[in-house]
Amino acid sequence: MKAVVYEGPRSVAVKDVPDPRIEHPQDVLVRITTTNICGSDLHMFEGRTDMETGRILGHENLGEVVEVGAGVDKVRVGDMVCLPFNISCGHCANCEHGLTAFCLRTNPDPDMAGAAYGFAGMGPYNGGQAEMLRVPFADFNCLVLPENARDRDRQRDYVMLADIFPTGWHATQLACVQPGDSVVIYGAGPVGQMAALSATIKNAAKIMVVDHHQDRLELAAKIGAIPIDAAKESVVDRVMEETDGLGADRGCECVGYQAHDPSGREHPEMTVNALVQTVKFAGTIGVVGVYTPEDPGSPDQLYKQGKVAFDYGTFWTKGQTMATGQCNVKTYDRPLLNLIMQDKARPSYIVSHELPLHRAPEGYEHFDKRERGWTKVIMHPDL
Repeated sequence: MKAVVYEGPRSVAVKDVPDPRIEHPQDVLVRITTTNICGSDLHMFEGRTDMETGRILGHENLGEVVEVGAGVDKVRVGDMVCLPFNISCGHCANCEHGLTAFCLRTNPDPDMAGAAYGFAGMGPYNGGQAEMLRVPFADFNCLVLPENARDRDRQRDYVMLADIFPTGWHATQLACVQPGDSVVIYGAGPVGQMAALSATIKNAAKIMVVDHHQDRLELAAKIGAIPIDAAKESVVDRVMEETDGLGADRGCECVGYQAHDPSGREHPEMTVNALVQTVKFAGTIGVVGVYTPEDPGSPDQLYKQGKVAFDYGTFWTKGQTMATGQCNVKTYDRPLLNLIMQDKARPSYIVSHELPLHRAPEGYEHFDKRERGWTKVIMHPDL
């Protein structure tokens, strides 16, 4: 089959690789019809992780089941399914409590919890930027979609259930967003957009989105958010102005350790400290942007060891609460599916480019450079 293979820093290629096969009775094979490039893929693309060369990338996947293992009970050949990026067993102590991002069985590394498709440090599983994908524990991991998921236009929405829509929702859950709240969101990339959409669905009274990419801020404005351009004004002053000097009730961090200023210089502590400054006393903060235990390639000496200069004194003085961590997709994907089915949410508004799989290197290059207009790239291996 054809697949997008990691070859080293800023180098991916579409190559012929062996087809996946059923390895366990609870596996299924899925013919991928839509797969996304995620911002988290860029950490590996840029060489900032220990991703092995030759691995297939891609953890935002949707397609049709073409083969099922003997132990699969609910999923059928022909089903259209979306695959949460978390690979989870469904039966361990964490999974039973809904913490599927921290499954205790699927990652062979004894020092890690949780696994994912095509992701550094998240187990040996290949990704779905390919013509086919093996899905373990399929009865638990497959979200069976309605019949209209065979329509490519509808797949643009449904594929967002694999990661970014639930992750954006998770940011608002961690931040405890309630109807009537004011919310400040750092990052207008795909996850920040989904956090803004989620806050809108939750009837937040005022949603502010901070970034310095004008095209992304324009997208946020289209769904009713207030865009704040960090390159043109003081974010702290603007948020205080919008909240009568109190600060936002809730804050969401949707950038992660590669946060950078308008000049391109990285500041891994920048967005978390900005949240401490712009969220009110006793406010709540949700952090879903990726931070890693270490980053030897970081230009920040402290973050090479996975540490940031956090403004803890102000955080403590303000009595704020912060929650963090990867999204437990299975907790949210079915209710969010219902929102899409009833046209209450159309997350595909962020899609800027649809490409055949063979143009993956081009997609990675433009998306990695944050070029204007490249807000979300989806690929179709069957084109």
